[in-house]
Amino acid sequence: MLEKVDHTLHDGVTQWLNTFKIHFGLTDTAAISCLTLMIFTAGITLFYVFRPVLLGFTEHLSRRHNFIWTHAAYQTHVFHRLLWTIPGIVIYLTTPLMMLAAIPGTALIGRFIETGAKIYLLGVLAAVVSAMLNCIETRYRHLAISRQYSIKSYLQVIKIIIFGLAVILSVSILTHQSPAYLLTGLGAMTAVTLLIFRDSILGFVTSIQLSAYDMVRIGDWIEIPKYGANGNVIDLSLTTMKVQNFDKTIVTIPSYALLSDGVKNWRGMLESGGRRIKRAVHIDVNSITLCSPELLERLSKISALQKILETYPNTRHHPADDDIAGLLGADSRCVTNMELFRRWLEAYLAKHPRINHNMTFLVRELQDAGHGIPLEIYVFSTVTEWAGYEKIQADIIDYIYASLTLFNLRPFQAHCLPHNKTVF
Repeated sequence: MLEKVDHTLHDGVTQWLNTFKIHFGLTDTAAISCLTLMIFTAGITLFYVFRPVLLGFTEHLSRRHNFIWTHAAYQTHVFHRLLWTIPGIVIYLTTPLMMLAAIPGTALIGRFIETGAKIYLLGVLAAVVSAMLNCIETRYRHLAISRQYSIKSYLQVIKIIIFGLAVILSVSILTHQSPAYLLTGLGAMTAVTLLIFRDSILGFVTSIQLSAYDMVRIGDWIEIPKYGANGNVIDLSLTTMKVQNFDKTIVTIPSYALLSDGVKNWRGMLESGGRRIKRAVHIDVNSITLCSPELLERLSKISALQKILETYPNTRHHPADDDIAGLLGADSRCVTNMELFRRWLEAYLAKHPRINHNMTFLVRELQDAGHGIPLEIYVFSTVTEWAGYEKIQADIIDYIYASLTLFNLRPFQAHCLPHNKTVF
């Protein structure tokens, strides 16, 4: 039976080639090429035939609420990677038919294709198992216990073992040696390998973690104070990383330093659409007083304070202080100029067109440390570009200082001279 298949394949291919008037000396080579092309074409064709069927079916199941694992597997591309086993299986199973043709060199080419198919299937299966582990992690994150205990590091160790075994088995297939010999030789060379290629190994592990966690990219603004790095990443290699500081100097840093020493990446700020403004204006304690009727009348002309003053009752804001309110006048609201200034500042920043109102918005008083009362603004600018951000911050601070006199407030200066004293 096999002999009939052998002669049929040989005669059929030879006759087909002769119909195109291919030179006889090239017939054997052309026949092997045609058989190889037919095998690969069959594998690729079946892949594209089954692909829409399997993906369409699994996508339909993933939309149902009772198929939660199918949904997680579809999200982590388990079925997508599983489909890539079809070409490898088809090529591996059909290659023996190619060897039946009595054409010189067919057996050698067939064994070469079989070996390649085995290695290909090992790589695809390792990728499928990796996707399954991602599926397990995805489902685990929906459990309440995942907030206390993470299994991501354990799954990553399993992935490393799986891909390591795939590499060892692939080398074993290529060399036609038992994996035990490879493991024995690898154990003997481990100490020497770690000593010689220490930086490369650390850099390789770092590059994997950088890719997995998306820690640093080319063009990111990062800070590593230990190495004097404060600028943009211009190059990432296996062992080193180059950072161009804002003074145009270039710092070269070992790649593993990103994990051992830590790195501050400003990419999150740039992508968030807001850059923090955290500045304090120090107010002289001696200038903080209760508002007199005259001051309240003057401040009521500020549109931003009109509605704010209406929220205070016309009698006393602090009924326990009747004696103090009486000294200020019957219509006094017993409110300090510092409080009104803080309320006005909140209203001013709330209307500022360059302040991001979807982020933290605070105007607060900090503890006095002997340098006046710090009145801090803690807001975020919509402009993240350096020059524009500095301009907005400076404009706000300048406007705050210029407005202090309207509220009878003075900025604190550590070495200020007494009033009405002239220096010659």
